[in-house]
Amino acid sequence: MYKYYTRACNFYYGETSKSNIKKKKSIPLNGNNLISFDMIEIISRKKKRKINIKDINKLSKNLKKKIVNDINILKTKKNLKQLGLSKVPILMGIVNLTPDSFSDGGNYNNKNLALKRIQNLLSSGAKIIDIGGESTRPGADDINYFKEWKRIEPTLKKLKNKNCLISIDTRKSFVMAKASNIKANIINDVSGLNYDPNTIQFLKKTKKTFIIHHMLGEPKNMQLKPSYKNILLDIYDFFENKLKYLRKEGIKHNNIILDPGIGFGKNLKHNITLIKNISIFHSLGLPVMLGVSRKRFIKDISKNNDTKERIGGTVSSCIQAYLHGVQILRVHDVKEINQAIKVFKELQN
Repeated sequence: MYKYYTRACNFYYGETSKSNIKKKKSIPLNGNNLISFDMIEIISRKKKRKINIKDINKLSKNLKKKIVNDINILKTKKNLKQLGLSKVPILMGIVNLTPDSFSDGGNYNNKNLALKRIQNLLSSGAKIIDIGGESTRPGADDINYFKEWKRIEPTLKKLKNKNCLISIDTRKSFVMAKASNIKANIINDVSGLNYDPNTIQFLKKTKKTFIIHHMLGEPKNMQLKPSYKNILLDIYDFFENKLKYLRKEGIKHNNIILDPGIGFGKNLKHNITLIKNISIFHSLGLPVMLGVSRKRFIKDISKNNDTKERIGGTVSSCIQAYLHGVQILRVHDVKEINQAIKVFKELQN
């Protein structure tokens, strides 16, 4: 039997969604009555087809069992430690304390500038602040763990007693541990937990919320002709296998976020396919995060309409993610994205 994957599709929003759920015409996505679906796409590596939820009983016995189980996962409310998911999307504000990050490298290396940036992100509506001391832009080289730590330590110390959630963007268990001694609620490892062999034991011991991020290769080589058999299903299988491995290693909790890693070992076609079909990852039963902010694919699409901060392309990509139920958006321009989401939500009601 082929392996089948279930992607929720044909979504409804706001009052229309609530009305359809009440009439049992659609199913709430992730327990949220403000977004629901009435169709699923059944995908294998050979073919795919869309069916209405009312036609599930027409499927073969084995396939029906699989689809019913996936729909139960899709409609179940998701939870994270210290972070409510009742009002989505949640915005994660980016603070790069590096000299060479692709968009804002060098802008916040001064401690006071970093703190001013963080306060601005929080007042604009960010619920999480993601702090990193190593650039993982395409072509970037690794840096020493101590150097990385020294870049972020002063800012973290200033945030120790501040009432906000802090995500640490690092691949190194040394940095994770040092940050956790001061203030770190979430670990954001872009290597997919593959870079440092001590990371999984650290996560097991501390029971921290963490992000499983997909990256093909390493920053210095990830954009050198990335290739997949099927970008969507390959990354789904990566997450599924990683979760099985983590359970085997003793990580039993569900304080885990999935990020398919836009721009991390993906070409333009890969990125577009992932963003357009992002709802497939909801059937893994965990919250989904997407980082599209200011990324190269926006330039590749917009060509001569590209701009330095790429706010227009970021906004449209974030709206697309919201329309597919993505719970967390990692962005630079929190105020502008928050404005766009608020207006769009109101227009949906």
